[in-house]
Amino acid sequence: EQDTFKIQTQRAFLDVYLADGSNIRLDIQTSDTAERMLEVTLCKMGLSRELRQYFSLFFFQDNDGALSVVKKVAEFELPYVSLQSMKELHCKLGIRKWYMDPSLDALLMDCTASLNLLYIQAVQEVKRNWVKPTEGQMQELEFLQKNANKAKFLELIRGVKFYGYVRLNPCICDYPEEGCSADIYVGNNEINCCIKLPANKTKDVSFKINRLRSWQVTFLGAAEDGEEDTLELRFEYNDSGTWQWIILYTKQAFLLSSCLKKMISEQMMKAAKEGQ
Repeated sequence: EQDTFKIQTQRAFLDVYLADGSNIRLDIQTSDTAERMLEVTLCKMGLSRELRQYFSLFFFQDNDGALSVVKKVAEFELPYVSLQSMKELHCKLGIRKWYMDPSLDALLMDCTASLNLLYIQAVQEVKRNWVKPTEGQMQELEFLQKNANKAKFLELIRGVKFYGYVRLNPCICDYPEEGCSADIYVGNNEINCCIKLPANKTKDVSFKINRLRSWQVTFLGAAEDGEEDTLELRFEYNDSGTWQWIILYTKQAFLLSSCLKKMISEQMMKAAKEGQ
């Protein structure tokens, strides 16, 4: 990365943003890896060492309040260098929890720093409509937020639709027919698509991870408008006994791929614990 973008190793400052827009300023070397930066950030926040595996750094864009997670930063990546190379996208470096099974929240409730991080992210997800609470749940969440009851808030939100999922930007898919627009939520062992059909109808489809055999990300070429590159993620899915490829045309294909990998590794760890 350093060679490609011809960046000298030198001292610099870099801001790492939390979900609420606040930030932690790091005094770094331009050659520092994401793994090192994450460790320093979480250490500054007072997070206990054994809980650090539950968080990760992400690149995100905040376009007039509409948050878009671009991708998870790989541990070996050099965030300072990557941000320089993504300058025209106006990305920021942020910290978010990194697991797809909402029940894992329970492991993080006893540490003040991790409880705080989860709470900040959960509040923002309610605010940005990433989660879909019922009217009753919404009233209760507002009441708990007003009283700053973080633990109870997180306990309640665990039962809310799409909590713990990663929301992707609306994209185009070829299911059930070519050119459909879809809102995508990934989490809890599924890819959930709210697909807009012709004649203003919508269809909710849940692709379960255990019926998915393989997937691949393909680069379709540079976008003509000078914006981000065009990517697709296609996955092989068993729908009532027959295998078929389903394609999502999304700039967040790498993020979606990371989420799928994460869900599978969490399932395998769970199965190993249960001795299956």
